[in-house]
Amino acid sequence: MTDLRITRLEAVFRDTFLARWNTLLVGGADEPLYLPASGDCPRHRLIYRADYFASALHETAHWCIAGPARRLRVDFGYWYAPDGRSAAQQRAFEAVEVRPQALEWTFSEAAGHPFYVSADNLAGDAGPSPHFVEAVRDQARAYCQRGLPERAHLFAEALAREFGTGNPFDKRRYLRPPA
Repeated sequence: MTDLRITRLEAVFRDTFLARWNTLLVGGADEPLYLPASGDCPRHRLIYRADYFASALHETAHWCIAGPARRLRVDFGYWYAPDGRSAAQQRAFEAVEVRPQALEWTFSEAAGHPFYVSADNLAGDAGPSPHFVEAVRDQARAYCQRGLPERAHLFAEALAREFGTGNPFDKRRYLRPPA
């Protein structure tokens, strides 16, 4: 059974992005994936894991950062090493995940949903490094001060309206990220 909050989240995404960016948010996958429009499907699809609210927000954050050329490539053409990364691979992962996780935190605040910094490496030796946690916090606060990318700003505003959470751009909301 689909959670009503997920249904609302998908509707907010559709209402905010379908007409202008031809993109749908779709749940139910074993693994997240972005698929650009093709002959088989005329719409871009941002597919998130199962019916997990946090996965939908995280994948939306990646989509909001990806530029026009990246949005024409499967999974935006990004590098990804699966669970069980080495220490060096984990550092590389954390370096590219600061901005998406900071946006995910903003979306979580806007939707009234808990946020946790993720190392996304369950088979690895440790959770997110303290440096990564602080970098995510600093980036979230910087977004509040300098502004979010256009699509991220539109989505955060639409989520805050839908879920009645107030201003998601107040940097006082981003003091300490839960790890």
